[in-house]
Order: sequence, then C-alpha cells, then structure tokens
Amino acid sequence: MSRSALSPSAVPDPGVPDPSPELLQRALAVRRSATALGQLGDRQRRAAVKALADGLERQRGLILAANRADLEAAGADGLAPALVARLKLDATKLDAAITGVRQVAALPDPLGRRQLHTELDQGLVLERITVPLGVLGVIFEARPDAVMQIASLAIRSGNGALLKGGREASQSCAAIVDALRAGLAGSAVEPSALELLTSRQESLALLRLDGLVDLIIPRGSNALVRFIQDNTRIPVLGHADGVCHLYVDRQVDVDQALAVAIDAKTQYPAACNAIETLLVHEAIAPVFLPMAVAAFSAAGVDLRGDAAARSLGVSGIAGEDDWRTEYSDLILAVRVVASLHQALEHIASYGSRHTDAICTTDPRAADRFLAAVDSAGVYLNCSTRFADGFRYGFGAEVGISTQTLPPRGPVGLEGLVTYRYRLRGEGHIAADYASGERRFSHRPLPL
Repeated sequence: MSRSALSPSAVPDPGVPDPSPELLQRALAVRRSATALGQLGDRQRRAAVKALADGLERQRGLILAANRADLEAAGADGLAPALVARLKLDATKLDAAITGVRQVAALPDPLGRRQLHTELDQGLVLERITVPLGVLGVIFEARPDAVMQIASLAIRSGNGALLKGGREASQSCAAIVDALRAGLAGSAVEPSALELLTSRQESLALLRLDGLVDLIIPRGSNALVRFIQDNTRIPVLGHADGVCHLYVDRQVDVDQALAVAIDAKTQYPAACNAIETLLVHEAIAPVFLPMAVAAFSAAGVDLRGDAAARSLGVSGIAGEDDWRTEYSDLILAVRVVASLHQALEHIASYGSRHTDAICTTDPRAADRFLAAVDSAGVYLNCSTRFADGFRYGFGAEVGISTQTLPPRGPVGLEGLVTYRYRLRGEGHIAADYASGERRFSHRPLPL
C-alpha cells in the first residue's frame, strides 16, 4: 500500500511543463518576500496574522458571495457530494476559519528557539536555532477554508506561500486571497508573500520550482497526492489515504461506543478523519451491531459487512476493496473480528496510518492498541474526528501527514520550521584538533 512521505527522489513525468517566465517571476517575488518575512520579529509576524483576520472580516460579504457562485457552478457541473461539502463556505464556517486565524496569531513564536547549546571548546560555541522553511507550495481541491489556514500558519512561521486551489473553488480562493493581501498591506509583511495560482498549467509547473519552493503540501484526493509525489523533486508532505478505523472491543460501554461510532462516521463524512471501517469483537457484536445498524440506518449510512456482520443485520456486502476504500461519504464497511489481535492485523493490512480508535473498558486492551497501531493518531474512547489542527489547539493546520518521520498528524506551526546550526568561534581551526593540539570539551550550556 502506498504510504505518504517526504519524497524528494521522484522523477517528474516529461509531460509536466516547465514554469513560464511569468510564473518564475512571481515565484521569485514570493521567495524575496519570504526571505524578508523570516527576518521579522515575533511582534511583527503576530500583527501580520491579525491583519489577515481583519482583512477577511472586512471582505466577508465578497467571500461568501464568491463561494455561492462556486457552489452554483458545482451544481451545474455535477460535482461529487463529498467535494461539494468541502467546497461550501457558509457564514458559520467562515467565522470559524477567522477565529482559527486569530488563534494562530496568539500561538507562541516557533522561530528563534534554541534547541541545542554546546561549548565545543573554549570560545567555540554551537547552537541549533529554529528557522522558517522558506516557501510553501500548497495544492488543494475544493477547500477554500484551507487558504485561510495555510496563509495564517505560513505568515506566523515566517514562510511565503504559493497557493493553488481547485477549479471548483476558483472564485472563493480569489476572493479570500484578495482579502488576505489587502490585510497584509498595512503590516510589515509584503503582500507578495502570498501568491495564488489560477490555472492547471501553473499548478503543474509548480512541481518544477525546485530551488524556489521548499515544500509542497497537497490536500485533496488520493490521485492528486500520488500524482504530485510522483512528479516533483521537491519534498512532499501530506497523506494519500484517510482509511480510519474504529474497533469496538469485547469489554466496552456499548452506549458510549455507539455515540463515538456515529460521530466518527456522520459528523462530517467528507473529512479525511471520518471512519471508513468499523471493527467489532465477536463477543460484543450480537449486542452492539443491531443497535448500530438501527442508528446508522437512521443517519442515512449505507453499511457493507462481512458474513458475520450481515448475520447481525448489516444489509450490504463488503468485498476486499471496501476494506481499503476511503469513501468520504455516508458508507461504512463493517467487519466482525475474533480478537484484538485480528483487529490490529486488519488495521496494519488496510489502514493508511492516519487515525484509528478503540472503544474499550479493558485497560490492557487499551494499552496494547495504543502501543501497537502505527498511525499518526491513535485514540481511546473518542471520535477520530478530533484529528484536526484546530481541535488540537494549533489554531489551524496546513494538512495531515501520515508519514512516519516528523511532522506527523495535523501539521501546524511546528511542522513549518526547520533549524540551522550556528557556530561562533575566535579564530578556531580544525587542524588544531586533528593534530591533537586542542581537544573538544562538548560542554552543554543552558538553552
């Protein structure tokens, strides 16, 4: 199964176009603005993020009108329901996004943190300091609210951003970026730190901007993410699949587990952190599944089960492909398992390392599940829908990473910085240490 990862070794398809001179100039402008942005202090960057929120507030009417136009076009084009749900930006959703931007402004500064401080020898002192990545290239489908999240995190962490939304969200994205840049116009950050790409040709050419773009973050379908991973030399951060599981153990609070299951599937089925497979221990299945079938049916969920699940009321048939499918819809695969071990084996075989949960009252089963499941998020007695940067207190997220190397899970400010080693000396030369004339002390100093 494909796993998402930082993948700078991909060989681009010859069909991916080189950037045009005009796109190169715009990318260079973002790069220059990002360099200046990364040297600003905490107070200036914090004020700039607040200015982003103010800009959104001032132009909220234009943003909502642009989104309504996109939704009308989506209806005419027959856009899939899951994409329409992600595309919709009503007043409530916009208010939540603006609140998220203000929360990002209030977060501690991720830059200039000293992670290591060592005296290598007298007068020769080494530091490791957090610094911005540089320029982010973000490609996303039908998620206009992603523009606000990404822009706020980028500016707060000292990074510029090239943003490319899907065609279906073109008017919404343009209105949002106009509002964001208008907000920055009164701050210490140059509006050119944020740039919106508008054509498919530009989004493809973005993959060729190695040297100008430091990280690409795709947010969209499996096909989109995999295409990007396969066609750029720029590191890619994201996830290709969101096949999340909930396992209901033999010892469980049935009512609690049912509430968690319903929320994890139906609260927002188009989200990548909604469950796609429900695993139920055979000892509790005769009690739990009839209740679950009734509750899920009332919520409009299409259940597809194995033979054991169908004998307990699940009507649809689950095939092999169902265990590995991210439906992003009101469809749920159900399997009855003989043991916790079998549940763990199923998740290891079919999961995408996104978010998986267990409902149990057995502390030993809980501890084993939390230790054994190799996912970015592993939960006990709560909905997988909590896998979200806003809910984690990050203010927002640029995406969710399912790679094993960090950053992992919802990626907020901490995932958008790297570090730099700084060494201060007084004429020290390596030859003195090679000859044995001087020796390293490697004495830790206070951070």
